[in-house]
Amino acid sequence: MRDFNNWLSKFKTSISNYGYYVDFYKVYRNVGAIKVELNILNSLIGSKDIENEFEQIVVKYPETLKCIPILLAVREREIFAVDSDGEFTYNFKNANFGIEQYKVFMRKTGLFNLMENQRH
Repeated sequence: MRDFNNWLSKFKTSISNYGYYVDFYKVYRNVGAIKVELNILNSLIGSKDIENEFEQIVVKYPETLKCIPILLAVREREIFAVDSDGEFTYNFKNANFGIEQYKVFMRKTGLFNLMENQRH
């Protein structure tokens, strides 16, 4: 017969070492794949006309949209959001809304505020 308490007492609190939390090799590889797009979006930092500049960027470089989830530390390419205006599933790989709705997303998530109020 097993001594269940003895068996449980030998469990470790966690198996998480320091490398468990962030795989920097993967981070660098993933960031390298979108480096250009991130640098383009970087031009919005400190903008005084962020919504119009964001629109100009996305119209000219639609592939920059794929960086937005990463700025929110979200892995998925689709983000679901609900508020008093409705339910929205934003696709950042293949845009499924017009630019105005993506601007709503940027405003309501606080990304515009974050970019607007930062300095280089």
